[in-house]
Amino acid sequence: MTASAAVALPGHGEPALRLARWATRAQFSTLGLMAGAWGAHIPSVKARYGLDEATLSMVLLAAALGAVTSLLFAGRVVARLGARNAALVAGLVLCTMFGLMLVWPSFAVLLAPAFVFGCAMSLFDVSINTEGSELEHLTGRAIMSNLHGMFAVGAMAGAAAVSAMLAVGWDPAAQLGGLAVLLAGVVAIGTRGMLESHGSSGGDGEKATFAWPRGLLLLIGLLILAGMLAEGVMYDWCVLYLEQEVGMTQSVAALGYAAFAGAMAVSRFAGDALRERFSERSLLFTGASLAAVSMAVVLLMRSPAVSFVGYVLMGAGLAPVAPILFNAATRVPGVSRAAAIASVTSIGYSGFMIGPPLIGGLAHAVSLSAALSVVVVGAALLAIGSRRVPDKG
Repeated sequence: MTASAAVALPGHGEPALRLARWATRAQFSTLGLMAGAWGAHIPSVKARYGLDEATLSMVLLAAALGAVTSLLFAGRVVARLGARNAALVAGLVLCTMFGLMLVWPSFAVLLAPAFVFGCAMSLFDVSINTEGSELEHLTGRAIMSNLHGMFAVGAMAGAAAVSAMLAVGWDPAAQLGGLAVLLAGVVAIGTRGMLESHGSSGGDGEKATFAWPRGLLLLIGLLILAGMLAEGVMYDWCVLYLEQEVGMTQSVAALGYAAFAGAMAVSRFAGDALRERFSERSLLFTGASLAAVSMAVVLLMRSPAVSFVGYVLMGAGLAPVAPILFNAATRVPGVSRAAAIASVTSIGYSGFMIGPPLIGGLAHAVSLSAALSVVVVGAALLAIGSRRVPDKG
């Protein structure tokens, strides 16, 4: 559908679509900023509750279990409420759990809020990705890479902000609380600009509920799993690696996360133009190969400078994964956009569920450096499997 055709749709004129694009960019940035601040504060969680790598992985596992559980009904919730209302509810719950992450009395009490945090994050994620896919469909313009680029900008800003606040000695719990209030305001304002309701759109006969992945959806989901495994491990463990294995302070190590996210942002902003010029299959293969090689060099060298450069190349290499594969899922016939995204993301978030205990167990048994070789394996599998991804029509 072209942009001119979209103007003719009731309630979806060009001003409304333009406002919705900016509102959705703000929501992706919000999610990214929270992810960046959370990743930079993983060492704070470890220190606050007196955890080792194995018990820290249980906190991350609780969040991942919540995310996967939520995905079983996320497509139905978005279909019933619309992406706008679903994003509002999920976003406010997400901000609340995020702000309280460092104030619980014990590790045991922390696990339940971590589970709710994961539930809310995945519902918010599905809601805004559904909105982005619908906007791309209505306008006939490729915007998904741009939106995921805004996520990466937010992640870079979140990690950089935490680095600055840690450097001046601000209390970590106060940092999360203040950011939570700010982000809740952005969520509330941003949802007002999103499209009124389109959760079950996508054509006659499409399923609005969760669709169990099979065939092409299963293939795409498995590739998202490999990509999310690599990307998720970077989000959760890259700061701790720089602090613990390379010898940086937490405030400087947080800048490594910012470098990773910043490179991902730049690559994603260029991604829509690259998708127009090159095949998506080629972009996935090249990016995943770059990520695998870069992380291998980082782990072998254990140098601050090499680590920062490697993180930049990792971010650039993994950037095309989510925009290309999420959008490919929405082109599978017979399934609504929300259900398709929830379906493949359910497998992808399983990478987040597998990653924490796998990394924590390996780090406890061997070392964190050896455990992070899982990133190399995940990126390599993505590169191999990318040749099976159907190019856009």
